[in-house]
Amino acid sequence: MKRLIPSPPLSGTLLIVWVLLHQSLHATTLLSGAILAIVVPLLTRSLRPATVRMRRPVVALRLAGDAIVDMLVSALNVARLVLTRRNARLNGYFVQIPLELRDPNGLAVLAMIMCLTPGTAWGELSFDRSTLLIHVFDLVDEEEFVARLKQRYERPLLEIFQ
Repeated sequence: MKRLIPSPPLSGTLLIVWVLLHQSLHATTLLSGAILAIVVPLLTRSLRPATVRMRRPVVALRLAGDAIVDMLVSALNVARLVLTRRNARLNGYFVQIPLELRDPNGLAVLAMIMCLTPGTAWGELSFDRSTLLIHVFDLVDEEEFVARLKQRYERPLLEIFQ
């Protein structure tokens, strides 16, 4: 069964979306949706990262909470800076962060956190996954930023994924 449907959640989601898009439960809609739900995961199997093995769900919940709080605080800070400072007084900067995290799923989560947090943007990951380049909208202290990112995000991701 796993060979025919490598990702049941993806297949189920595709079928549901197909039916909702067509707004019909007609047999041809269900049949074409079922074919789509089987073929697409088979064709995209090599594009998906390795199966996620989350080892510490409590740490994952804490990380999610920390990330949400950081996103809200950062959104307020960026809004304040945009409204009160001139562009010349903003200290945008690229920061290189040495990484211990190598797991592709952990790196994907880190990328999502960085891209969703106002004021930061994922720039580049080195080929060997040892260094991350992040753009920071208004950098005050580079060492503190690196230490905070490693403590607040990388350390929990290491616990969860490696």
